[in-house]
Amino acid sequence: MGRQVWVTATVAAPPDRLWHLTQDTAHHPRWDLRFSSITPAGHDDDGHQRFTYSLALPHPRLPLLTVRGTGTSTAERRGDDGAGTSAIRFTAGDAPADRLSPLASGTGFWRYAPQADRTRFTTGYDYRPGWGRLGAALDPWLTRPLVGWATAWSFDRLRLWAEHDQTPERSRDLALAWTAARVVVLVVAAALGRRKPALALAALGALALPPPSCVPSARRCSRRPDRRAGRGVQR
Repeated sequence: MGRQVWVTATVAAPPDRLWHLTQDTAHHPRWDLRFSSITPAGHDDDGHQRFTYSLALPHPRLPLLTVRGTGTSTAERRGDDGAGTSAIRFTAGDAPADRLSPLASGTGFWRYAPQADRTRFTTGYDYRPGWGRLGAALDPWLTRPLVGWATAWSFDRLRLWAEHDQTPERSRDLALAWTAARVVVLVVAAALGRRKPALALAALGALALPPPSCVPSARRCSRRPDRRAGRGVQR
């Protein structure tokens, strides 16, 4: 295992709403890039909820590759004020496609901390890389940063849903449109090239603009360890 992944989003919504959008297995895959489906699968001998998950790439409607795995909710606690903690462990499946998962197994938690009219929503998790030695070599500088970015982007998409009732599907479409617009700007800048360098530089400068408030952005979330969330992942 490597350096833990931490993401915190401050959401202007009550903890009960966040709990519903994150704990309901029908809602969770809608906002979380890391999952295409999550299905309850009974309980283990200790009474913990088990589930199966899948990630279809590049998209559930065009699944060229589907990675599957299993997980267990190892702890769940809620307070009278809405504060809560949820912990899981997960393992990729044994099928040939499942072995392509860059995350072989891991543990993590979610923490819901009420703060006046908002909720501080934090995750911390760690995992064992897949792909053997190659995965271990790629993890610190490629896989782990990408997983952290995907988690942060997903948390901001969740925030837009909780705060403004903007569905995850709407957020996805707006993000795709924003990305397409940036690609067009880049093409225009390249086309202008040396003929109109001032306009080309202006076009390139536009790429530095932050996304509109309705477009999810990983930059709106903190990705530093949140000591207020307590201890990290229990290994």
